[in-house]
Amino acid sequence: MKQLLASLFLLTCLPLSGIVTAQKVSGFPSLQQLQSPQNPRLGFIIHGGAGVISKGSLTPEKEKEFRDKLSEAVLAGYKALQAGKSSLDAVEIAIKILEDSPLFNAGKGAVFTNDGKNELDASIMFGKDQTAGAVAGLRRVKNPITLARAVMEKSEHVMMIGEGAEKFAAEQKIELVDPKYFWTQHRWDALQKILKEEAEKKEKVKRETEKSASEEPANRFGTVGAVALDKDGNLAAGTSTGGMTNKKYGRVGDAPIIGAGTYANNETCAVSATGWGEFFIRIGVARDVCAQMEYRALPVQNAADLVIKQKLQKMGGDGGVIAMDRFGNMGISFNSEGMYRAYINIKGEPVVEIY
Repeated sequence: MKQLLASLFLLTCLPLSGIVTAQKVSGFPSLQQLQSPQNPRLGFIIHGGAGVISKGSLTPEKEKEFRDKLSEAVLAGYKALQAGKSSLDAVEIAIKILEDSPLFNAGKGAVFTNDGKNELDASIMFGKDQTAGAVAGLRRVKNPITLARAVMEKSEHVMMIGEGAEKFAAEQKIELVDPKYFWTQHRWDALQKILKEEAEKKEKVKRETEKSASEEPANRFGTVGAVALDKDGNLAAGTSTGGMTNKKYGRVGDAPIIGAGTYANNETCAVSATGWGEFFIRIGVARDVCAQMEYRALPVQNAADLVIKQKLQKMGGDGGVIAMDRFGNMGISFNSEGMYRAYINIKGEPVVEIY
């Protein structure tokens, strides 16, 4: 009788949305979402960063540029899945396209540090066995996501940083470029605006009463990422960023931190995050989304909303996540004004959204 009452209590605590069924997961009973008639279906989502992206803030021409590039990347990743490639392949292919574009804060479009340099971070994770690779503080690697995958697959480590990571990149014959490759006018202008403002504001009182440009979401955010589910039912997630405009002293955000900016586990979901990295690290956002599914049996969208719109927002953090469960169900959640994102819907069609 006690066991029956306990079971009934558990069921009353579950969310009403979605259909759930009891299954065996990781050696213990669990409840998992079961919404997709296909098990699994190919799934693919990407993001290009979150922040203050209100309607009207982009010219029609600039908005088209963003939409076209997001569409190109999401279709390239999805076509890779259709061709039988792995979720890791799809994630890397799409993120490289975004890294090569000056539109996004990753790779070519990376923001500048306080000393006028570009420092790049990235990570990738495979849901089948939770292997992962991450890199941080890169200044010469054209595509950090490719190096992160190499760290995962061709070294005994999970994370490499700075000159050591670039030495490893050279050994793996991964393309290196002159640091000038990453220089773009609009990112340079953003840094100059912040430096000018900092020079004008010397009193701490003003910093407490007025937001500086370096505190504006537009200058904090701007990460790219992807999550994928392949024909073998394997999930993968990847994230790449240039960090925060005007960042100092070797600062590293959440993008290369496994569990904060990136996480994947076939038993639950794959997640890529974008936002104010310090908060994402403190909460462990990416892992937390998966944990809500694992321990509370929340559907992927509910789990993403709980972490982003309640826990993160309560702490004062901004940003968002893209997520996908093992059936191909998607979760997209953000508490900022907008988030560049694109996905393949259940009909196999690309959908691009900004606001």
